[in-house]
Amino acid sequence: MSPRKQNMESSIYLGSDGWWHGRVTMGVKNDGSPDRRHRTAKTKTEVRHKVKELERLRDEGRAPKAGRKPTVEQWMKTYLTTIASLKLKPRSLDDYWSKTRNDIIPGIGQHRLDKLTPEHLEQLYADMLEEGHAPSHVVKVHRILSRALKIAHRRRMVTENVAMLVDPPSVDETEANPFTVDEAKAFLLAAAKRPTSLRWIVGVGMGFRQGECLGLRWKYVDLEAEQFHPRWQLQRLTWRHGCDDPHACGARLHRFAPCPESCSVHKQYKRGCPPPCPEDCTRHASVCPERKGGGLTFTRPKTRKSSEPVPIPPPFVPYLRAQREAQQEDRESAGELWQEHDAVFARPDGRPYDPRQDWEEFKELLKEAGISDRRLYDGSRHTAGTILNELGVDMPTIMEILRHTQISQTRRYVKGRSELSKEAMRRMGDVFLPAPSPAPDAGTETKTETGASRAARNKRRRRIR
Repeated sequence: MSPRKQNMESSIYLGSDGWWHGRVTMGVKNDGSPDRRHRTAKTKTEVRHKVKELERLRDEGRAPKAGRKPTVEQWMKTYLTTIASLKLKPRSLDDYWSKTRNDIIPGIGQHRLDKLTPEHLEQLYADMLEEGHAPSHVVKVHRILSRALKIAHRRRMVTENVAMLVDPPSVDETEANPFTVDEAKAFLLAAAKRPTSLRWIVGVGMGFRQGECLGLRWKYVDLEAEQFHPRWQLQRLTWRHGCDDPHACGARLHRFAPCPESCSVHKQYKRGCPPPCPEDCTRHASVCPERKGGGLTFTRPKTRKSSEPVPIPPPFVPYLRAQREAQQEDRESAGELWQEHDAVFARPDGRPYDPRQDWEEFKELLKEAGISDRRLYDGSRHTAGTILNELGVDMPTIMEILRHTQISQTRRYVKGRSELSKEAMRRMGDVFLPAPSPAPDAGTETKTETGASRAARNKRRRRIR
């Protein structure tokens, strides 16, 4: 009989099944019982390597916890529900859930967390690109996975974060396409015919984000000090179930079969047909009678810097005063139908403008002004930064106006103009090679003496002497 192994010592033996077995004491489980891990191999050398690897992880304090590991689907739901929800803003959390349901779970959700390999992630990304997803979309999925696996690694559920071993697709930075000064004037001239004209003046003239514009409240507008305090933003969030059985609640909207190839219902949407519902689908919270946390919602800005006050251009102040007076008339006309949200830009009944309708109006104004199609961000935030730069405003000041946390971020918002570059290089050329004087007209005498004639005259004088 072999001597009994001391505490924390490992044992290796040949079993009756013909396989070599190794057992390693890792410590104790949560219930106080010994935590013994089992490894097998066909040869003694192989099992010894496995045992030494377990001992190394144990001694370094990086050994995975005992118990069966969850699948990627189970862990992602746990991560988003109990961890990410405490840190992320509501809109970001919605985006995490969307990409988890539509991309991560269908692609790798059934893999056990500790069995996940870099090859699984690489195949997932390749499949997403083949399905037509943009590289930027795939990179976002990669970041979500990497953050979830990072927490799993910290909690010793896995030995390493395999997402760190994978290179996501390269993303070409989207080139900004801001308005020129003439285009900005044409756009605002078209907007002047609409009741929302002031919203576009603030958006284009001050570089406010869409959510910041639509979320402005009179309480945070100081017309005496001529300052905006953007403490809130308006966003459309996804509804969440408030009932006890989300699956049964949304039963009438469940669709488990994919759309036919000739589907015309979803053709009008940019994303096309949605994926089929999973068997345990808990979506469709919009029809839940006890739904919560969705719809148009005022939320806090993402960073503290975004909440800092912004000076109001003095010419804007009279228009803001007129806007407040007109809104008071709307309040009196609406009577009991008025819904008080204290929104600076509101409908006749007091409700804030819907971001979707705001985006559609922006596209309509582009057509009316004869401006080529571009993103809303280009027509507001990028435009303000670029025009401020053209006016000679220094980069740190532009950073303060746009409320960026890093000046490198501001530089991405400011796009140089070809005409300004041409003028700058003309001035550079004048420094080194001044333009030559114009040649005199033929048949006229010039009173100026060239360097060559002056040298010849001086040479003749020396000969005479």
